[in-house]
Amino acid sequence: MSDAATYRPARLWFERGMLVLLPLIVAFVVAAATGARYGLLLLIGLGFGIVLEGLRFGFAGPWRAMIVNRDPSGLLAQLFAIGLVSVIAIPLITARSTEFIGAHAPVGFAMLGGAFVFGTAMQVVLGCGSGTLVNAGSGNPVSLLALPFFAIGSFAGAWHLPWWTALGTAPVVVFRGYSGLALTLLGLILVATALLFLADPARRKVPRRLWIAAALIAALALGNLVVAGQPWGVVYGLGLWAAKGAAAIGVDLSASTFWAAPGNAERVRETLLTDVTSLTNIGLIGGAFLVAVWRHGFNQPIPDLPLRAWVATVVAGLLLGYSSRLAFGCNVGAFFSGVSTGSLHGWAWFVMAFLGSWLGVQLRPRLGLEGRR
Repeated sequence: MSDAATYRPARLWFERGMLVLLPLIVAFVVAAATGARYGLLLLIGLGFGIVLEGLRFGFAGPWRAMIVNRDPSGLLAQLFAIGLVSVIAIPLITARSTEFIGAHAPVGFAMLGGAFVFGTAMQVVLGCGSGTLVNAGSGNPVSLLALPFFAIGSFAGAWHLPWWTALGTAPVVVFRGYSGLALTLLGLILVATALLFLADPARRKVPRRLWIAAALIAALALGNLVVAGQPWGVVYGLGLWAAKGAAAIGVDLSASTFWAAPGNAERVRETLLTDVTSLTNIGLIGGAFLVAVWRHGFNQPIPDLPLRAWVATVVAGLLLGYSSRLAFGCNVGAFFSGVSTGSLHGWAWFVMAFLGSWLGVQLRPRLGLEGRR
């Protein structure tokens, strides 16, 4: 064997070793600078990114697969992960409500409309909140374009949130304790049964990688709850990034009821490395990037799309951020974390977002996002 042939595998292992070592060093530096809790949250975020990208576990794609191909496998895996989290999260939050909070929010006109719009927009760009972060981290050009506009939309939606919620909301309904857990599990079973009934019989089997991914995502989500004291979320962190940018260029955030609230104003002033949602978002991007480089490098080609497709991506990005703020979260913060911590609004969000997804699936080819014919 030539020296060159021996050198190539050695170099490959060195590069991959650095891919493993570098995030650990970064997490250690974050922990040293801000506290072990924040370093651990960054590692949890990296775990989310690695699992979502590495095992191809997502939200927007599986919903599309059910709508287009009657393939329920990805959705069933999502429901399984939610069920695993709920078994621990609902009793834990009920018993220790002073230490842990759930993703609880009211059902209202703006929340329902926001979920519908979000479902539509996420199918246009084929990425929800976590999906947009993961796809951007892996170098997807559409998501790289949509992500900054998602952040701007989230910032704007938070600014206008008091006006929208004033249109009318119902009281917050939370399923607590073991009776609440039983209701949540029953709901998940009923939805899974309906999906199997509607599915193509040849597509009912869930691949093993999705079961593994669901279990890992559930473990990471529970880790996030225990370390952060709150469930896994995405949207707030993106809005905070835009809020920091707005403050940096001189926008007076005191004019906003939301951003002037003491807790939010403090987060705008402080480093992102002490905001729990921002840390897991950064980790998501980083984890997906590591997987992409490990596999093939950060070199996804720019798709040959018409101008209207790129314009639609920008608009959809803005709508993703704006609507998810009105809906109190995306597939992660509202659906996954909402349902798994016993919130009724998570179920309402799921229904409206799925209806919106059906519309988004129809719009995507009309907007030129399926490529040139």
